Amino acid sequence: MGSEPVSNFIILEQLALARDQTTWNALMAPALAALNCRVIQSTSDEAPGLLAYVAHHLGAHHSPDIFHVQHELVKAVSGPLATKQRAAIKAATAAQQRLDQAQGPLQGAGDEPQPQGPAHYPTQAARLEQAEREAQAARQELERISAQREQVAQSLHAIGHAYHFVDLQRGVRRNGQLIAADIQAQIDTVRTVAQHEGLSQTCLERIEKAERVLPKMQATIEFVSGYVRQQVHQLDLAQPASYAMHAHLIPSFYLERVARTRTVSAGEPLRQLAERLCTPLFAPGGAFAELSLTQQSQLKQQAKTLAEVFQRSSSNVEGRNGYLSLRNHQLRGLDHPRKRACLTAVHNFFLTRADGTTAAERFFGQKPRSMFAALLASVEIPPAPLSPPRQAIG
Repeated sequence: MGSEPVSNFIILEQLALARDQTTWNALMAPALAALNCRVIQSTSDEAPGLLAYVAHHLGAHHSPDIFHVQHELVKAVSGPLATKQRAAIKAATAAQQRLDQAQGPLQGAGDEPQPQGPAHYPTQAARLEQAEREAQAARQELERISAQREQVAQSLHAIGHAYHFVDLQRGVRRNGQLIAADIQAQIDTVRTVAQHEGLSQTCLERIEKAERVLPKMQATIEFVSGYVRQQVHQLDLAQPASYAMHAHLIPSFYLERVARTRTVSAGEPLRQLAERLCTPLFAPGGAFAELSLTQQSQLKQQAKTLAEVFQRSSSNVEGRNGYLSLRNHQLRGLDHPRKRACLTAVHNFFLTRADGTTAAERFFGQKPRSMFAALLASVEIPPAPLSPPRQAIG
């Protein structure tokens, strides 16, 4: 499946027996030729065939999907730690039960003296003391494992937080080197936890697999920065306006874009920061105040487009695949080409977002004709019968 991430317009949706670069090119080339468009980057997993197709046939930049980086770390550390945590919970529960059982006879005996001497079993007090030590040790082990797992979860969250074109707290552009350093620090933390917990070599290899994607993530930030710089240069803006475009207007639209992916309450700080960056630019004395309303509108549209160049995830493709696997499995005939074509057409030309736009409208920049009107125009409706049908009597 190939999809344009901003509009979510499906370019190609077809079953194939292979995923090598030749198959990708054979299917994608006709689809792209019909659209008369140029691909500048591709965001996907690290499948070798797909990477080769992007490099050799499209000649575009490949942007790694951050989900697959985080997923490798989850499989490497979070899964094994979850297993150890469940075992620690079970051990702590059993230790607490033994402690409760040891406390019962002691409380029932009151102050009655216990038999002493080498020929007797340990006293109730000694058994209680042993049970308390075991219960405390089990609780401490559970707390330690839980803290380690929480540390890994925070590192995974920090990786997603760091891999952004714009700093989400300050609203300033970030370079690839700083982003890579922040992500590397979190990967090192995850590796330290894995080594401290004595996880298997397979787990450590998964961490290394995720770490190998880091240079590509840094290269993606540099690619986006270079592309944005080139496009802003073509606008031929004066120096104050050019700086404001780079430092304030584009980051404000990026923050709004991130805010739309979050809940209303979680996205509110991002929207407020975006407004603080954008509003002064068009106020009296601002960098764009002297421009006409038409020019200001065009500049905002350019900034919005450039803010969407950075693509950190192929979630639109993964979401579509998940939708099809849940609702249109093989028993429902998804392998039929006509049915797949119908489902793709419904997605592109019928389903709408909250703003009422279809994927085709967002991709082509204009509203297409109604899908059902087109269907009615191409379907021959049978004529009315020559005589009315008989009515039942009685």
